[in-house]
Amino acid sequence: MSQILGRTVAAFVLAGTLSASGFILPANAQTATQLSAEVKTADSSGVSSFHLENGLEVVIIPDHRAPVVTHMLWYHVGSADEEPGKSGIAHFFEHLMFKATKTYPAGEFSRKVAEIGGQENAFTSYDYTAFFQQVSPQALEMVMTYEADRMENLILNEDVVKTERDVVLEERRSRTDTNPAALLSEEVNATLYQNHPYRFPVIGWLHEMQQLNLKDALAFYEKFYTPNNATLVVSGDVDADTVKALAEKTYGKVPRRSEPGKRQRPQEPEQNTKRTVSLADPRVSQPSFQKMWLVPSYNSAKPGEAEALDLLSEILGGSSRSRIYQALVVKDGLAASAGVYYSGGSLDDGSFGVYGSPRGSASLQQVEAGVDAQIARIIKDGVTEDELEKARNRFLKSVIFARDSQAGMARIYGSTLSTGQKIKDIQEWPDRIQAVKVQDIQDVAKRYLVDARSVTSYLMPEDGKPDEKTPNNGPAEPIEPQTQGVVQ
Repeated sequence: MSQILGRTVAAFVLAGTLSASGFILPANAQTATQLSAEVKTADSSGVSSFHLENGLEVVIIPDHRAPVVTHMLWYHVGSADEEPGKSGIAHFFEHLMFKATKTYPAGEFSRKVAEIGGQENAFTSYDYTAFFQQVSPQALEMVMTYEADRMENLILNEDVVKTERDVVLEERRSRTDTNPAALLSEEVNATLYQNHPYRFPVIGWLHEMQQLNLKDALAFYEKFYTPNNATLVVSGDVDADTVKALAEKTYGKVPRRSEPGKRQRPQEPEQNTKRTVSLADPRVSQPSFQKMWLVPSYNSAKPGEAEALDLLSEILGGSSRSRIYQALVVKDGLAASAGVYYSGGSLDDGSFGVYGSPRGSASLQQVEAGVDAQIARIIKDGVTEDELEKARNRFLKSVIFARDSQAGMARIYGSTLSTGQKIKDIQEWPDRIQAVKVQDIQDVAKRYLVDARSVTSYLMPEDGKPDEKTPNNGPAEPIEPQTQGVVQ
């Protein structure tokens, strides 16, 4: 299932249950420095890690507030690691991992988790594939046993592959091919990335998905589903000694089957042209536009650039207090929605995007011009100290709330460690956000928000006019456009 990753909150905050614990003080009671310290404390309180002899990295995040454990296994392989002509196999294989093993019949793992009231799911992105369960501490050994078993003992045959291939083909038809926004998103990514495999959809191109076979699946399993290509994150009501003993008892028995090595991907050439992509479809009721730039990610950026891009996205359009939202939605009433996001959580270069949709009699061109004007102001004049401080406060508060989630912390660590970074990068991130200066914001805007690095897309009704039946007469909260970042 496609999900928005969008504005990543430092590339660490992914979808998760957010807990309102009540420990956040009013806006005027905390400085960014104090907030930064809270985030840093949350990140460093008891987190530990080790490697098993077979190469599996294990991270433990104690959280004793509730008798619950989140167990997440992250394989360092995603759609961007697929062989040419095999698009969709990473997501396809995520599905196959729920089939029978030499030890257990198909569906037994899921049935056991459901019987004890636990939750489970899995998802595939450009850079990783993750499987997770949330259970009681007493069930941790059980889920470790089952997860370690399918890492080593999965059984695949022609019938299993054909049946599950039909499932993912139907998933593509129902969720992408019938969705104009999803189709346009695919075209935009294929235009923004001219050489890098991020240009291919995570779910895959239909004609290539149809050709995936048993040989492809077995080769993918042998190469990538090995303990030395994975990170296990256990968060919750556990202690490090118990987790280590259980990990050695279960995962420690799994042999490393291959050496995937460092991921080598084609990189982007210097981009020199402004590009546009448009789609008109009778299923579209309201026109919208999106402009995306190729920018560095946290893993590929020079020191300080990713943090500045994150705060630039907050200042420009990260909330209802942002420049674009205040100017276009609140003050001028031109936009029904408008916002900005920075997708910086990838292994290689990410994207920075702005989007908007007109309100009432306003035109799409007026909204786009208004957005461009706000970007031009920052490029020319920069931002103020007060503006940066307020944005930093809002930004850090959103991170604190996200990190107050046990599952959220497991996702933060798992995704970060799967995209080329280290535990210290997570723990030092608040200090790096605190160090961003107003000049840094202006510098990254000047360097990266240039037309030659951009793709502008337009999603239009077939006749070019908004549907009169569509409510469009009042400000809406900022929403983000559909992206192709994660598929479940």
